[in-house]
Amino acid sequence: MTLRRTLGPVQLTMLGVGSTIGAGIYVMTGTAAANYAGPAIVLSFMLAGLACLFTAFSYGELAAAMPVSGSAYGYARLSFGRAGAWWVGWLLLLEYGISCSGVAAGFSGYATSLLADFGVMVPDWLHTTMLQTVTSASTMHVTFSPRLDLIGAACVLLVTFLLMLGVQESARINTAIVLLKVGVLFVFVAVGIPAIHPALWHPFIPPYEGGFRYGVPGIFRAASVIFFAYVGFEVVSTASPEARNPKRDVPIGIIVSLILSTVIYLCVALVLMGVVPWRTLDVADPLALAVDAIGWPSLVLLVKLGAVIGLCSVVFGLLYGQSRIFFTMARDRLLPAFFCTLHPRYRTPTHGTLVLGTIVALATALLPIDIISDLVSLGTATAFAAVNLTAIIDRNRRPDAPRPFRMPSASVQIKGMTIGIIPTLGIFFSMVMVFPLVSDMLLGLFTGNPTSAILLLVYLSCGAGIFRFFGRRHA
Repeated sequence: MTLRRTLGPVQLTMLGVGSTIGAGIYVMTGTAAANYAGPAIVLSFMLAGLACLFTAFSYGELAAAMPVSGSAYGYARLSFGRAGAWWVGWLLLLEYGISCSGVAAGFSGYATSLLADFGVMVPDWLHTTMLQTVTSASTMHVTFSPRLDLIGAACVLLVTFLLMLGVQESARINTAIVLLKVGVLFVFVAVGIPAIHPALWHPFIPPYEGGFRYGVPGIFRAASVIFFAYVGFEVVSTASPEARNPKRDVPIGIIVSLILSTVIYLCVALVLMGVVPWRTLDVADPLALAVDAIGWPSLVLLVKLGAVIGLCSVVFGLLYGQSRIFFTMARDRLLPAFFCTLHPRYRTPTHGTLVLGTIVALATALLPIDIISDLVSLGTATAFAAVNLTAIIDRNRRPDAPRPFRMPSASVQIKGMTIGIIPTLGIFFSMVMVFPLVSDMLLGLFTGNPTSAILLLVYLSCGAGIFRFFGRRHA
């Protein structure tokens, strides 16, 4: 039994846009601007978008040349072997699965705010994570509380149920949601432009305050945070087994969805920084705060409703991508067989999707978005570097292989090996995204905040254990 090929270029592009535009623009833009970059968050978006563009070309070429399931995991399996592919797949769980928790946290914030507008006050213990972060001038501290974000967890479980029903049916719903979400953002930009106060853009790069707070270091740190905002465009590559013409449509979906998302991000960020003082934006619903400042009460409800519905489409795309990666890994016997068992009627991996959704729902209830975004950005940048490296290796191993889509082929020769300029730049910028994250994690070890580093170590240890005691024995 195989997956159904039902997705065309429009549905694939909508899948990419729907998976990308989410908590990054609705939540993390305000946090990154207030704590790191100020109005220069626009430059951070450009930097992160540029890093992703190089990787998008590599994804497009690999998806056309090797229309296999599993996204970066599938490409790594052909280039790096079983062990290397396992680690790429395990890091992709950070990129797709855990990032889904961050998106659901954004859903929880906007949903709670929207309900409050209608007089329904949700208790804190229903929409607050067990771990909470407190950011000071130079450090971030983590506190514990007897609370769970059950609103965000419920969003994850609802989308999990929809995915279990079938991709084509869910894709139709997702396309409608994406159009609504993008439409709301365009309305926000159109209404916000006349309300811009250019004085709020000055100084465009705030004076440096030490560490990664403001100045040029702050731009790079903010870029590493909002790198989280670009997670999703490559979800299109996981849809190859369900695309009608994967060699043509998948590269189109990847690159077009990234370009559309980047343009939308830049427009929204410019308006947001020009409407509200950037130091006030470290809130759960910065766009709603900006609309309040504009003075359109009815638009506040529209923005919040668009965020609530739109963030569901991101959860859909990310859970879809991760379930298909686990489907492929289970088919290769690196994970238990139930991850690749298809429902006889819907022909979807229902058991694996349910297990994955439950894990993501638990992470949503427990972890704050600050920690999630750092872990996701780290996993994403590492996976992107692996994809670019795979593109270089594949060009050298199979120089004459048919490539329906080819990235611009500028390259240099080093010891008989052809090194493509674009994938090399993709690796370089991915490492640029990683450096501030790793620096902050190491700093946290010496300033009394080792939480992120400990979570990462535990996560990597779990990956090593699963591969050692299951994957290596059964593959």
